[in-house]
Amino acid sequence: MGRYHICVATGAWIFSGSHNRVQLWLVGARGEAELELQLRPARGEEEEFEHDVPEELGPLQFVKLRKHHSLVDDAWFCDRITVRGPGAHETATFPCYRWVRGDGVLSLPEGSARLAVDNASDIFQKHRDKELEERQQMYRWATWKEGLLLTIAADSKDDLPPNMRFHEDKRLDFEWTLKTVALEMIFKRVYTLLSSWDRLEDFDQIFWGQKSALAEKVRQHWQDDEFFGYQFLNGANPMLLRRSTCLPSRLMLPSGMEVLRVQLEKELQNGSLFEADFILLDGLPANVIRGEQQYLAAPLVMLKMQPDGKLLPMVIQIQPPNAGSPTPTLFLPSDPPLAWLLAKSWVRNSDFQLHELQYHLLNTHLVAEVIAVATMRCLPGLHPVFKLLMPHIRYTMEINTRARSQLISDGGIFDQAVSTGGGGHVQLLRRAVAQLTYHSLCPPHDLAERGLLGIPSALYAHDALRLWEIITRYVEGIVLLFYQSDDVVRRDSELQAWCREITEVGLRQAQNRGFPISFQSQTQLCHFLTMCVFTCTVQHGAINQGQLDWYGWVPNAPCTMRMPPPTTKDDVTMATVMGSLPDVRQSSLQMAITWHLGRQQPDMVPLGHHKEEYFSDPKAKAALSQFQTDLENFEKEITARNEPLDLPYEYLKPSRIENSITI
Repeated sequence: MGRYHICVATGAWIFSGSHNRVQLWLVGARGEAELELQLRPARGEEEEFEHDVPEELGPLQFVKLRKHHSLVDDAWFCDRITVRGPGAHETATFPCYRWVRGDGVLSLPEGSARLAVDNASDIFQKHRDKELEERQQMYRWATWKEGLLLTIAADSKDDLPPNMRFHEDKRLDFEWTLKTVALEMIFKRVYTLLSSWDRLEDFDQIFWGQKSALAEKVRQHWQDDEFFGYQFLNGANPMLLRRSTCLPSRLMLPSGMEVLRVQLEKELQNGSLFEADFILLDGLPANVIRGEQQYLAAPLVMLKMQPDGKLLPMVIQIQPPNAGSPTPTLFLPSDPPLAWLLAKSWVRNSDFQLHELQYHLLNTHLVAEVIAVATMRCLPGLHPVFKLLMPHIRYTMEINTRARSQLISDGGIFDQAVSTGGGGHVQLLRRAVAQLTYHSLCPPHDLAERGLLGIPSALYAHDALRLWEIITRYVEGIVLLFYQSDDVVRRDSELQAWCREITEVGLRQAQNRGFPISFQSQTQLCHFLTMCVFTCTVQHGAINQGQLDWYGWVPNAPCTMRMPPPTTKDDVTMATVMGSLPDVRQSSLQMAITWHLGRQQPDMVPLGHHKEEYFSDPKAKAALSQFQTDLENFEKEITARNEPLDLPYEYLKPSRIENSITI
């Protein structure tokens, strides 16, 4: 006879507990025993029991559980079950972290990560094969729009698998906040009903409610050239700027601008000439909002880096050259102030479009969803890569499904207020897919290709590289525990299937854009996993958080433009500027939705601080602990670096980076 000590942990979420009775079995290498327990799990509690078993079960392999119900199926969220057997010094852990529904028997394997084996009679291999078969029926691919990445097959949040849904706490906060911002929009429209809307100062009438301290600074300084240039390095979208290697062919300098050519060529020779080209927007159809035509442009901005690290604009070409049309007007800092301001506003509007659709939606949200769906379809719960990635795909499927049904859907937010809405946003996403390369998701390659390495004032670039290195060390610490050689990597059929599922299926034949279709070495696997974790955490943190600061003051990042781009300079008036910028309704909607999407979430889990313990191996736990220490040390470095700065860059403080894409 042996005595077993059992601990059952229930999730802390609302409705995690259950009034249904739970039945447990212990399954060991030498036998199985049913436990006569009257377990009714309570939310957020760990219930402990001791039970005598007539025969020695040997090393524990599984815990089986069954939730009985008579009238009502009261779902239970089980965190984990731990068991200490007779004479055992170590506790066996059986991770669950899922909803238990119905009255079927659920088998939880002991939590030690294991690679697949060739022996079909192995009890763990049978379990993982059955698990993947069930998951592939539950997690299916779908095409939201032709030419884009595949998504989870779910028309609405209610179609998602239960374990990918928001917990009740998250759902209530998300939906209550939406109601709050809708109410705030109504108040702002009523407040401005009898007011003028013909001066820039009139935007102050709606600049109240939820906003950040930096948003207030943006309101004060958004017209400054220095502020304009800074955003390309460290603003909401630091992904477009690149160092010039030659003067762009689209930049046509008419006669009379010889001085500008000399200045540009001088900066080019010094390595201090930079550019931001929005050519991806060229020719896209603009939205029609409430019967009013909106407008798009595809600007080019040339900027110079001063010795003090300030990035200043030198010239703006709002539209590219077009055969049969006059040479595009070039706007300069020396032009009439309103003409120069309007030219910069066109750039900021274009940056809003690319930021939200290409660099935010596609390069983080949709890529992360592909990683998440492929992980659920190809990697069983015992696989070390599954255990590594699970904390980083939390809530991603639901937030993306909500975006497709509310934000970029027919009649959604983009159609209501954004100049690429009404179909242009889908065309832009298709163009952006062609630019989605493996290198573009990996900062060491991307920043090198854009010529942004070693620039002291490029704070995003610096912090992104450091976090890439920290994540790489963590990933290597986990991977090398299970893959002792390149040959072990090559022989892992589940891992190779996961790689193909991401590249060939979810990313739509992305091997043509540098993504691997197989892993041939430890180094290659670690690099790919680092990209996965970085994309789902750091990159989304850098791209998402800035909305709250840089888009709250609407003139700094107008969501739409209501008049065509100017072709001359001298006839630009305040009426032209105000007639071009968003109206009260569009501006209020922009402020409301960017606050909702950019704010820190109440249930936020910071990078590296997992709520779930998928690994039971002490060495894997030690790797995670070292990861957390490295992040804490880097946080201190950023804090010290930011102290003397007028504009501290804080988006990549580890404590501000969410551990997955949840908003």
